Amino acid sequence: MTTASRALRLGTRASRLARWQTAHIAAALRGRHEGLGCTEVTVSTEGDRDDRTPLPEIGGKGVFTEALEAALRSGEIDVAVHSLKDVPVEATPGLVLAALCFRADPRDVVIARGGHTLATLPAGARVGTCSNRRSAQLLALRPDLQLLPLRGNVDTRVRKAQDGEYDAIVIAAAGVGRLGLADAVTEYLPLDQVLPAPGQGALAVQCRADDADVLALLRDLDDPDVRATTEAERGFLEGLGGGCAAPIAAHARVEESPAGRRVLVRGVVASLDGRVVIRVATVGGADRARQTGLALAAEARARGADSLL
Repeated sequence: MTTASRALRLGTRASRLARWQTAHIAAALRGRHEGLGCTEVTVSTEGDRDDRTPLPEIGGKGVFTEALEAALRSGEIDVAVHSLKDVPVEATPGLVLAALCFRADPRDVVIARGGHTLATLPAGARVGTCSNRRSAQLLALRPDLQLLPLRGNVDTRVRKAQDGEYDAIVIAAAGVGRLGLADAVTEYLPLDQVLPAPGQGALAVQCRADDADVLALLRDLDDPDVRATTEAERGFLEGLGGGCAAPIAAHARVEESPAGRRVLVRGVVASLDGRVVIRVATVGGADRARQTGLALAAEARARGADSLL
């Protein structure tokens, strides 16, 4: 594909956040490839069509990605833009995550009326979340909380908190920030209290593995640090056999050392009621990030993680 030959078709979900993310990728591509045309193609996913059923009950894996991947395989689109945390760790035959990039704040946030933080919420407060991972870690800190299912787009969830449908909600900082809603945040949850979903905050740009032209276009978007950290986190998830609905969390960061670039990974596996929390951490070479995550998963298994999954 030459930049002047035809527009690159970018597949996206219909939500405002998904379209923001896709527009961000399109702008980055146009900035790197003069004359490149980009068009947006909206694809309806299972997770969008059913915005009431809690995600763990829908099935978790692929509910936001399968339709986009099908559109890629059929040739309806050239590129799919995903939130990386929604992408299953199992590779999809014929497709590749060509760029992992633009990672925003990976933390979770509290949004509560009255300026409450997690610690200051009243006993028995009604807290909305769409994640078993969040629920388990929140209950480990505040076993008195009443956790309620929370679905809908980011805008909808924030409005539900502000309108008093919940005493508070806990959602990803990245989406809140990208949509300009950070003023609603009452607390950014520290990573030593609540670890995020593997890959949270990062964007994934997917294309067909045999599409050399598109692969060449996307290569410049790939961020080595984002790839190393998220591959370590997703390696941890992969090694535990978990999906989006599992009570598994991980966070990694890259640091320079005399021996070269290293990735430091922390992981959590918890019981759904928060009564048992297994915390593990390790360090490995950034060039072996996935293997480092897999090794950390093996450590969690040795400490009893299987009984919690």
